[in-house]
Amino acid sequence: MNDFQAIADRVEIEALRGEFTDAVMMRDRPRLASLFTPDGALRMPNIPAEQIGREEIRAGGERLQSLWDFFVQNTHPGTILLDGDTATGRAYIQELARTLDGRQGLNYAVYHDRYQRTAEGWKFSERVYEVRYLDTSPLAGTAPRSETGPADATATPAPAASFADPVSAERLERVAAALRAGGFAAEILDDVSAARSRIKELVPEGASVLTGASETLRLSGIDEDINTGGRYDAIRPRVLAIDRATGADEIRRLVAGPDFVVNSVAAVTETGSLVLASGSGSQLPANAGGAANAVWVVGAQKVVPDLSTALRRVEEHALPLENARAQAAYGMPSAVNRLLILNAETRPGRGTVLLLREAIGY
Repeated sequence: MNDFQAIADRVEIEALRGEFTDAVMMRDRPRLASLFTPDGALRMPNIPAEQIGREEIRAGGERLQSLWDFFVQNTHPGTILLDGDTATGRAYIQELARTLDGRQGLNYAVYHDRYQRTAEGWKFSERVYEVRYLDTSPLAGTAPRSETGPADATATPAPAASFADPVSAERLERVAAALRAGGFAAEILDDVSAARSRIKELVPEGASVLTGASETLRLSGIDEDINTGGRYDAIRPRVLAIDRATGADEIRRLVAGPDFVVNSVAAVTETGSLVLASGSGSQLPANAGGAANAVWVVGAQKVVPDLSTALRRVEEHALPLENARAQAAYGMPSAVNRLLILNAETRPGRGTVLLLREAIGY
């Protein structure tokens, strides 16, 4: 290999490392994944996280970035050692970050890299992230909120009107893949009729079933199927028959641990998170893990890019509609007093998400 080729290779590898930082800062997850070979690996033992292959890297990036309030990464040149069509190297980074749950800090780290020459140019075959210094002291600064939205190439906040519109088939497939990567079972169905039939297959006759207070279940007929059909040990009719003043403990025990909970969600993110909102919180324990099994029926209009947009959907779209329903039904307003965010399912097979191609509920 002549000196000119070596210089060209070094320039291209350095550009690859710069492209990685730019894709991370712009939250462009498809571009980030494309910088790796098809079987490339991104390993971050300090987080901990490990993604193998472009799809895992893309989905993992979406899941991680959905947690950020803000994130800044600066990369400084390190070594590059060429060896024909492969190379190794190191890059040095400084990062500032704050997550939506308040974790924050400054760190200095090293990427230990392996590179591969491909028909598409140099790609990462492996990046291993090693933290060398971490300071979790509170950060004094904030992330300015632009009127035009955050600098995110793939997650521009949706206007409120779009929260009622079904998303594309491509986005539904993306959600399903992210959910499966997080341990949920995920199925895409055409409509509510298919969902009603699928629930009868998933929930065995005689099982104790709690239904959430959900417009999706009411409008689809699933609530009626479960609570009036006689096929199941329906929890909600039993709860409604108990005096709340004297039977509060009995109600609490009944709703906390049924065989199945069947519900909907306020939003599902393209990073694979489910978001449920509640006024009282009574239905949340079963969804969180108290029920042995869970089935969530989700209309296509509830898909959002990330958690920050999901929270906007709750406040700007779902709450006003639920508030109007509560005023008409009970003569009192609703409120988001409890939020449940399910980022992954740790018990394989427990949770199934039925994603519908049509919009239903709110």
